[in-house]
Amino acid sequence: MTRYRAIAVLCLAAGIIVVAGIFFDARTTLAAYLIAWVATASIPIGALALLQMTYLVHRAWTNDLHRILIAATETLPLCGLLALPILLGQPELYPAAEGSVDLPAFKAAYLSPWFFATRTIVFFAIWYALAFWAKAAWKNPDRMARAASVGLIVYALTASLAGIDWLQSLNPEFHSSIYGLLFISFTWMSGLAFALGVGLSSHTWIPSARGYGGLFLSMILLWAYLHAMQYIVIWSGNIPDEVTWYLARSTDGWQYVVMLLASAQFVGPFLLLLSERARRDRKVLLGLCIATLVLRVVEALVLAAPGIHGLNGSLLPAVLIAVTILIATAWGTFFVRQFMPTNVTANGPNVPSEASGQAKLRETELSCRRQ
Repeated sequence: MTRYRAIAVLCLAAGIIVVAGIFFDARTTLAAYLIAWVATASIPIGALALLQMTYLVHRAWTNDLHRILIAATETLPLCGLLALPILLGQPELYPAAEGSVDLPAFKAAYLSPWFFATRTIVFFAIWYALAFWAKAAWKNPDRMARAASVGLIVYALTASLAGIDWLQSLNPEFHSSIYGLLFISFTWMSGLAFALGVGLSSHTWIPSARGYGGLFLSMILLWAYLHAMQYIVIWSGNIPDEVTWYLARSTDGWQYVVMLLASAQFVGPFLLLLSERARRDRKVLLGLCIATLVLRVVEALVLAAPGIHGLNGSLLPAVLIAVTILIATAWGTFFVRQFMPTNVTANGPNVPSEASGQAKLRETELSCRRQ
């Protein structure tokens, strides 16, 4: 009870800060909400893609993470519901909704508030349908292959468009053909770090950390490669509307935030995971997963905040921490409610034991390999 009381007190304090932030500067508070929401929603969105990948790559780790990924994807409706303040407050954040920029007719219509909101609702409806399909296909190799093959194609298209809507359209003059892939890598990092972190917290779900260090390192390299490619292409092209996006993130103190993100998300983990001993160490991997989830907020901050005009730099950090606590607590509580019934051992006949659950997972893996 002491733990729950501490969480309640923390959420109460965070709520007071958010209410005060709305009173003093609604735009800054809403911007903080967008950043925290994107970082949190990227977990189930990325978990959906990883779940579909595990249906096409049958290994021990795909079964180890299955229940965690399923529970994470079941929180997608909550993430869609939490997007409501952003959809209602579009004029405070997005220049196209505010009407403060002169855009071509097609882009103005595409970024209109009603169409923006409609697409967001459709995205979450599609993702939840894909998650439901994937869950229903479990243990049937043919259905698993179909659900994953079709699902990954649909996911790639919708996640790319969602990243462009939620983040890139904060700077409607900015163009990047790789931005959608950047957002996909953002969600993959979130989904893998969360699922792996939950799994490593118990020997029941991940008996051995062997192999997961290499998987995590591969994801980090992909994330860094996509960011490097966008930077090289845009900077070498020297197109003003594109280069200014980086200029805004290299002044006014943002350069230090970018350096923090690059060093903590890529340089440090890359050098650490070069060691085979570190790659097999549960505590090291768990620490990297926790750090990665925190750094998703930092990356969302870098992607979003410099493009929103009129933010209060003194208020933003405090409100961002407060709103992140509230959203993460709400999402985490919902995830635990979805996950715990399959994560506990009970004597009742309707709740499977851990041993029988793991046996069924291994049986499915063997049948998939025979196929």
